[in-house]
Amino acid sequence: MKMTSAALLSALLFSAAAPAVTPEWNGTVLGFEAPPAPLLGEMLGIRPILTDHGFNYQLGYLSQLAWNAGGGYNHDSHAAYIDQFSLTFTQDLERYTGIPDAQIEGNIVNRNHNDSLTMKRLQDSRVNFNDLAQESYGGQSITRLGWLTFARSFDQRRLTWRIGMMNKVQTFDQIIPCDFQMLSQCGGKSANSLSWNNWNVHTWGTTLAYRLTPVLTLKGGIMEQNSYAADRSHAWSWSTKGSKGFLLPVEIEARPHINGLPGAYNLGVLFNNAPQTDLYRAQATYHRTWFLYSGLNQQVTQRGGDPDRGMSLSWSLGVADPRSTYIHYTTAASMRYRGLFDARPHDWLGLGVTYIEMSNHYARNQAYQNEVQGVTDYGNALYSPLPGHSINAELYYRFRPVGWLELQPGLQYWHHPGGVRETQDAWVTGLKTVISF
Repeated sequence: MKMTSAALLSALLFSAAAPAVTPEWNGTVLGFEAPPAPLLGEMLGIRPILTDHGFNYQLGYLSQLAWNAGGGYNHDSHAAYIDQFSLTFTQDLERYTGIPDAQIEGNIVNRNHNDSLTMKRLQDSRVNFNDLAQESYGGQSITRLGWLTFARSFDQRRLTWRIGMMNKVQTFDQIIPCDFQMLSQCGGKSANSLSWNNWNVHTWGTTLAYRLTPVLTLKGGIMEQNSYAADRSHAWSWSTKGSKGFLLPVEIEARPHINGLPGAYNLGVLFNNAPQTDLYRAQATYHRTWFLYSGLNQQVTQRGGDPDRGMSLSWSLGVADPRSTYIHYTTAASMRYRGLFDARPHDWLGLGVTYIEMSNHYARNQAYQNEVQGVTDYGNALYSPLPGHSINAELYYRFRPVGWLELQPGLQYWHHPGGVRETQDAWVTGLKTVISF
């Protein structure tokens, strides 16, 4: 926390002393690359026609292969494979309505194969999972509406308003990319609240983002808290059936230049008024729970004067109410380097390490279940393992054989999978493939 506070303070001081003309913020080395030239190109002239009418889209394919090279709960060899197609689009309405920056935003994701190495091999199924070897595993083979929203701006584009069936990634916790294959290294930690979802699950809500200065943005909103949002029946539903309450997220984000290099910093709090049951004392219910998340992503070197090459360092933290959320806190640090080799200026090298601490209320409930069952032997099928902490790491190298194709082999290390010390440490090899159409 000291590191984040200092970084945010630096960002605030920078914004106060910034000149009238702010340097252009370039997030390429932070992991936010511009979309590559697509495989299908102009699609026989169809794409330019759509663009001329204000319709812009990205169509992509992603697959993630993971194989248990050693260790884990089940040592039997298994190569788990999942993939997905995603369509993300915007329709410009300003040209037709005159409303500043008015647009319709949409996202549709099709996931396939429902094959998780984490569930099948890496961790003990008698405890809840706390990480995934394939971050895009969604528990189902299904096509979903990720979001469909209306957005516009006010006050000379300082204020952006969004409303509709939305996902939190449209507005919140946007400073760290999802480039690693391991879930705990994918983006920030706001999803660890377990009260809203990443990427391809929608709920109703409305959000505001106000640019206080060229560096600082204040974000807030109100969103539906629906525990059934990820169910198959809700994939295309616009109903609020299953809603238990509302979420109130507030976040401040800074995008300064430090030593002339771009960075991104955030601090957010998520309030939830939906009823939550104590993990240990089942008779206790809470109507006010919270989640805190924070992070930083800073470019620290620039190679050969090229702003698109160099090293960045990131750190993120998520802290939950341990009474009702089985993951108490997660913190992750990572390094990215773009263009390490002169012959491969667009390649990436990434290294990340994550620490996960499980809730003591959850562990006490597991111990209580053992007491009720009268078992003390971990090898007994009725035994409920006592989760503690995990340390997971991943190393990857990503390259582009051609502009529209990315191949990313990686190596993962799992210490205490699922937080269970009796489970053998595991090694996982992976291959992430991305195609832009």
